[in-house]
Amino acid sequence: MKKINIALIGVTGLVGRTILSILEESDVSINDIKFFASNKSIGKIVRFRNEEYMIQELNEKEFDDIDYALLSVPSSISSIWAPILEKKGIVVIDNSSFFRMRDDVALVVPELNINSVKGKRKIIACPNCSTIQSVLALKPLDDAYRIKKINYITYQSVSGVGNKGIEELENVRMGRKPSIFPYDISKTCIPEIDSPLRNGYSKEEMKMIEESKKILGRENILISATCVRVPLVRSHAVVIHVEFEKKIDLKEIRDILSHSKGIILKDDFLNHIYPLSSDAINNDLVYVGRVRKDIACENGIILYVVGDNIRRGAAYNVVETLKGLLKN
Repeated sequence: MKKINIALIGVTGLVGRTILSILEESDVSINDIKFFASNKSIGKIVRFRNEEYMIQELNEKEFDDIDYALLSVPSSISSIWAPILEKKGIVVIDNSSFFRMRDDVALVVPELNINSVKGKRKIIACPNCSTIQSVLALKPLDDAYRIKKINYITYQSVSGVGNKGIEELENVRMGRKPSIFPYDISKTCIPEIDSPLRNGYSKEEMKMIEESKKILGRENILISATCVRVPLVRSHAVVIHVEFEKKIDLKEIRDILSHSKGIILKDDFLNHIYPLSSDAINNDLVYVGRVRKDIACENGIILYVVGDNIRRGAAYNVVETLKGLLKN
């Protein structure tokens, strides 16, 4: 790989710090790197590959020599800065939801569709964390059996909203009133993630539905979703009901999953072997288990899929997308 100049915007956030860690461990050859964050972090020091760097204020002039910008910031920031950087000729890998469903922007899970960037804008979007772990399991099965219908039920940890979600869980456990979630997340699961919509779904549920169709390249797939917040610090789990157009073979399905990139199959229910949320923490892999025939559907199966929402579902996807671009 050639040496490149990188900017990491949002380095102090939960995902930003994890991007930094993965990038430091990676084989990406970096000539220079710059770090940016919110105003309260300007001037603080970041250590990267045994060197110290000062966090800078966002300023167009600071990006004159940058090749790639990695954004781990809210959509409101990405919506402004991604186009500015793109106009400067910089390739932008954005972890926010702002550009995901734009027709001219590639939505990338690098193991599945890195080539989708061809002919698109220099802004590349990363999917929702729950979408990433789900489509990693679904794409090879779609290739083999052609998916007709999907129903998602997610169990998402509090870190899905970053550090403030973790702090909220700690606070309510100490008896303080909730301020981030509508109820005390330490005492219940909450079937509401992101804003409620008039169609009875939440924004998070619609993200999973629309993003899955775009990544799989299958607009005609029928998809539904229910997203639930649970009192865990880290890792998301998804129960996936899938109906296929072709007749299924469970042995072959397990074989496909066991040989799919980025997936570990843990599927021996009689011996209590299945994915645990703790398996995935600080891990780049997605765990799949409870693979079984859906007895309510002729050509259907049910999967249980677990992944680290911060690492695998966000930071790792950003860095692997960068590496995929450099290789291709």
